[in-house]
Amino acid sequence: MYAGGYVQDEWRPRGNLTITTGLRFDVPKFGNTAFDNPLADSLTFRDQDGSGVKYNSGGLPQATPYWSPRIGLNWDPFSDGKTQVRGGTGLFTGKPPYVWISNQIGNTGVLTGFLDVRNTTAFGFNPNPDRYKPAPTGGVASSYELDVTDSGFRFPQTWRTSIGVDRRLPWGMTGTIDYAYNRDLNDPVYLNANLPAPEGAYLGVDNRPRWAFTAPGAALAPGITVALPSCAALGQAGGCFQRLNNAVGNQVTAAYVIKNSSQNRSWNFAASVSKPMSHGLSLSGGYGYGDSRSLVEPSSTAGSSWGNSNPIVFDPNNPPLARSVNAQGNRVFLAGTYTRSYFGWGATTISMFYSASPSINNFSTGNSYVFSGDANGDQNTTNDLIYIPRDASEMNFRTLTASGKTFTPADQAAAFEQYIQNDPYLSSHRGQYAERNGFFNPLVGRVDLSLMQDVFHTAGGARHSGQIRLDITNFGNLLNHNWGVSQRLVNNQILTSPNVDAQGRLSYTMQVANGNLLTSPLQTNAGIADVYVMMLSFRYGFN
Repeated sequence: MYAGGYVQDEWRPRGNLTITTGLRFDVPKFGNTAFDNPLADSLTFRDQDGSGVKYNSGGLPQATPYWSPRIGLNWDPFSDGKTQVRGGTGLFTGKPPYVWISNQIGNTGVLTGFLDVRNTTAFGFNPNPDRYKPAPTGGVASSYELDVTDSGFRFPQTWRTSIGVDRRLPWGMTGTIDYAYNRDLNDPVYLNANLPAPEGAYLGVDNRPRWAFTAPGAALAPGITVALPSCAALGQAGGCFQRLNNAVGNQVTAAYVIKNSSQNRSWNFAASVSKPMSHGLSLSGGYGYGDSRSLVEPSSTAGSSWGNSNPIVFDPNNPPLARSVNAQGNRVFLAGTYTRSYFGWGATTISMFYSASPSINNFSTGNSYVFSGDANGDQNTTNDLIYIPRDASEMNFRTLTASGKTFTPADQAAAFEQYIQNDPYLSSHRGQYAERNGFFNPLVGRVDLSLMQDVFHTAGGARHSGQIRLDITNFGNLLNHNWGVSQRLVNNQILTSPNVDAQGRLSYTMQVANGNLLTSPLQTNAGIADVYVMMLSFRYGFN
């Protein structure tokens, strides 16, 4: 159930100043629909700070009101209608992403099971959804993923502050400047509370923590300080050194907990100049830059929110603030329209729009330089950010055989050095760990063109109109096949097969493409936006 309400008042203390205030409240409420797992409730897990913690597998968020006050203003400081100052600040609450809670309802170890009825006619089609539903047994699965909600969890709110100025300029132009700052309250973070502390760390320049097992009776490997076996009991599955709770008959593969933080933030700046239609010509142009930082990029599933979509270096349960997928970067645009009646029966209009910005889908895990493989041993194979070596002496390649070729460590080190020098991001961050979403796709500029010819005539005393229109998106690509084409990374997993060497250092191999070691970071895209598209249309209107 979801209830909300809003009240607003507008106040004009002076003729040139308008103040608007508002207050909204939202109350999401959940029924008692999560089946509780008593065995999971009795287990002790590990919180973000390393302390022991227990969770209620059936506990859903409480029905807590979310209050969202806000205030805005519109001010003409000189009372001459030439300058407008506008802005405001306030809290804003969106509709809760219920999928985060459905993860818990579906993953307590008692709700779901399955029957394999392939190659049998025992279960024919029946429109009644309850026809074949088995009665609940009240039992617990022997192995399960546990998704839980922290007892103090609240849905996200955003504190947003913005200020803008519009000013009439000479020659009929209008200038606009805008700045907006957002700070999240109650932004979601995830942890795997079934993950123990790492058993050690790598040695060498890349000293990230490491989850590794020690065979019973064996000496500790270099860099390992805690001896944990792969599995201790007959019937245990998975990596026991990676799971706090892995008892036979009650194996928790992972315990993903959704909690809150208040660190996410973003800001945007934009400036533009526009000239309204005069003598058939209108023009506008502007520049904008935006950045956004977050702890995690939550998706629809708890596992991917903690792992695959959240590249890290050190503790996956305490990710640092890093660039978000919503960071805009630089953007420039120019637009113009010219209209004139060349013929007595209709106007001719030509419009062009130019925009330059990082290519679409600028960020994902594809814009984070990560290993292909599980570098730290925490069971995630796509979220370990690489270390960018200062020079070849800090590289640690192994011999690689691929596509019928053998590449020595020196071959791979030379290719990696050339790759780094060809990549502006890597070459400017040597001696550091790569950042999540640290790489911006190159700017791509595109021009769209529109030609319109109006046709007017009357029939039976009524006015009819027609318009012939030709739209060409990415018009520059029509003129030159190299224009308007975006670029992306060939492969963000340039280091593969991470492993430990005899000295306890992290070793790896180089990524191969088409039988050769990678040396260049970028390739051209081939999506629909990277080629020109034309559409010819006719519109007819009548009274």
